[in-house]
Amino acid sequence: MTDFPCERLSITEVGEAFSSVLEVLHERAFPVKERWNAEVFENLLRSSGVSALLACHDEMPVGFVLVRSVLDEAEILTLAVDPAFQRRGVGRALLGKLFHVLREQEIIRVFLEVSVRNEAARALYVAAGLVTMGLRRRYYPDGSDAEVMAAEITPTL
Repeated sequence: MTDFPCERLSITEVGEAFSSVLEVLHERAFPVKERWNAEVFENLLRSSGVSALLACHDEMPVGFVLVRSVLDEAEILTLAVDPAFQRRGVGRALLGKLFHVLREQEIIRVFLEVSVRNEAARALYVAAGLVTMGLRRRYYPDGSDAEVMAAEITPTL
């Protein structure tokens, strides 16, 4: 995986042409039953309001976040970081960049669902300012519940 617009840790918005890259990263980060393929990413990225931010380290894709925005709200559809780069600030950097982009788009609230079993992701989201708003019972294919989290996006002054 080379020839991407990245050096060191850089974060760039990408489109459907990067669907296979997103698929590979998602495959590395998620259990088999929760993985999305390139076709899913292509279809989502063709949809209105859906965008992806790709994080690269030394030109190598290491993580991404996919978000859908409607009016003044956004939903994080998925965030994936290659396990070799987890707990190294990639997820935090992706969320920081995403929140910056959402502020520029005048988004005021962001939502997501995260497995109650995914303690590392839940800690990342709490550190980014998201709070638990509810619970979706048996939301994931493995039968685990999803915590619904949200954060207010403070406008830039």
